[in-house]
Amino acid sequence: MAFIAVLLYLVLVLMSGGLARRVLGVPIGWPRVVVVGFAVLASAYGAVYAVLASSGLELSPGAAEADPLPYLVLPLLAMAWTFLGGLVVLVLLEIFLPTGTLPPVRALLTGWRARARRARRYAQITAIAAKHGLGAHLRGRRRTAPVQGMAKTARSLTAALNEAGVAFIKFGQMLSSRPDLVPDVFVRELSRLQTAADPEPWPRIEAAIEEALGRPLGEVFASVDPEPLAAASVAQVHAAELLGGERVVVKVQRPGAQRQVEADVDILLRLGRRLDRGTAWGAALGVRRLAEGFADSLEEELDYTVELDNMRAIAGAGGIRVPEPHPEHSSRTLLVMERIDGVPVGDAADLLAGFTAEERRELAERLVGEVLRQITVTGVFHADLHMGNILIGPDRGLAMLDFGSVGRLDGGSRTSLGLLLMAIERDDSTAAADALIDLLDRPEELDERRLEREVGQLMVRFSGGLGGRGSADMFARLLPLILGHGFSVPPQIAAAFRALAALEGTLAAISPDLDLVEAARRQGRLLADEALGGTDVRAALERRLAAMLPALERLPRRLDKITQDLEQGRFTVAIRPFADRRDRGFVTGLIRQTVLALLAATAVLGAILLITADTGPMVAPALPLYAFFGYTLLFVGFVLALRSLVLVFQTDRPGDG
Repeated sequence: MAFIAVLLYLVLVLMSGGLARRVLGVPIGWPRVVVVGFAVLASAYGAVYAVLASSGLELSPGAAEADPLPYLVLPLLAMAWTFLGGLVVLVLLEIFLPTGTLPPVRALLTGWRARARRARRYAQITAIAAKHGLGAHLRGRRRTAPVQGMAKTARSLTAALNEAGVAFIKFGQMLSSRPDLVPDVFVRELSRLQTAADPEPWPRIEAAIEEALGRPLGEVFASVDPEPLAAASVAQVHAAELLGGERVVVKVQRPGAQRQVEADVDILLRLGRRLDRGTAWGAALGVRRLAEGFADSLEEELDYTVELDNMRAIAGAGGIRVPEPHPEHSSRTLLVMERIDGVPVGDAADLLAGFTAEERRELAERLVGEVLRQITVTGVFHADLHMGNILIGPDRGLAMLDFGSVGRLDGGSRTSLGLLLMAIERDDSTAAADALIDLLDRPEELDERRLEREVGQLMVRFSGGLGGRGSADMFARLLPLILGHGFSVPPQIAAAFRALAALEGTLAAISPDLDLVEAARRQGRLLADEALGGTDVRAALERRLAAMLPALERLPRRLDKITQDLEQGRFTVAIRPFADRRDRGFVTGLIRQTVLALLAATAVLGAILLITADTGPMVAPALPLYAFFGYTLLFVGFVLALRSLVLVFQTDRPGDG
């Protein structure tokens, strides 16, 4: 019997919970509904007893036999008001702690170990920030950083990120490539972050390679050099030789790196949401959006199959040599590729010293042309062109390495960039301003004439062939000009700017006297002719014209009909103000809210009138019939008011909180 009673009690709880969700009209989380349902049923007995006692009815056995109606109606009314109290609790919870705010119950029960690890790591990160004097910024006490303190804050941030680990270091490196978001002093300091690390012991790396291959090392490689060519915090690179005798490079992810990076990225996302909500500088910088974009890019960077696809895409563009990958031996954590002989530009000072100035300039211009070709013609470009990722071969050829960071531009963006290059080459400020407007996200209030004048002044300033490093200032000054007019830079366009910014230092090491603007002008002229030249433009126009032919054929007939209607006074214009489903939904919701509020107010007013009436028959010794109807109507009015209130505060948040 006890089991049946408990089962019946649970059924009643679930029924009351379902009724509560139905009455309020919103998907309130089941856990809180069940908890409140238990409380309501537990208090219902006391409420029934209190109502019967206050009504003057006898509570002795057999008292209901003479007149059972009050003993049936009053308990139902008491239970209804108890249920209403539960609804009030649910509405208050939904207002102050909406469904989905708390993690799901299953996660609370099963993920306590992960939460404990995250809490320890979060405490560690907070301690590192406090150690470097950044605690006030995390707590939001400093709304803005004073100009004179920016350099110190930038140094402290760099040191803290460097100590926090690989995910935070890479986040700082990403910020250093966004001069459109962070001040120059932060860009300079954060650009010093490095992910170099002590090499992992060879036995652990060997085990990681064999795990990625799914077989012993000797079945694929004739030899693998235990000494790494390079060691970073996420991966190590080793020279190797396949069984067929081909010299290759093996890039393997460190054991445990994926798990550590994922844990730190989760901390970064939580920290980003907190700073975005609690600090003025975090909201202005868009830290949450930055952290989410960084998490997506880092996830791709840790997947070496994505890097393999990037290598294939850039290799298909031609121009500069790209290592040939070996997909049959590669996986998510292992990348096997051709080994290219050459010296990184950062270590090639002695090699370049043997080149003539003309040869060095030709080499640098070839690199500029290939990067611009990737950005404006093929749309797939290397986004991390620092001096360690460009090799100079024995035959004076160029090669690219490390394709974890690759940008992609759609056809419209490539066309706009090509038009921008063509406008710069022709000193056409109007066309350059139009290309920028088409390329970027246009702000709501834009002074196009002022933008055109400032772009023209910038082009005139650097059109005189200043030469050398000074001419690179044109690209450095273009971004602040864009931001000063309120443009927002899409991530892929920002990646193109980042590639060009990283390329600047590499070009300076190859040919210090290179006139970067003039080189870009020459290459831009060739690429614009290639991208926008006769055959391609003619083919594009033919495609567009073919698509427009049906409309052009019907145009004369439609113009004739409009003219006749105007002449005979039959011309009308039909307007459907609520043709869009979202507009109709907004109006419908507004009307529903208004009707609910009016019904609730009417029910409450009517209930007050009935309750305060002095006449009418009696249901119980102390309960008039009109008062009973009044309390019932008051219950209905309160339910309608609660439903209206909860719909106001309800948001579409997932979860079962």
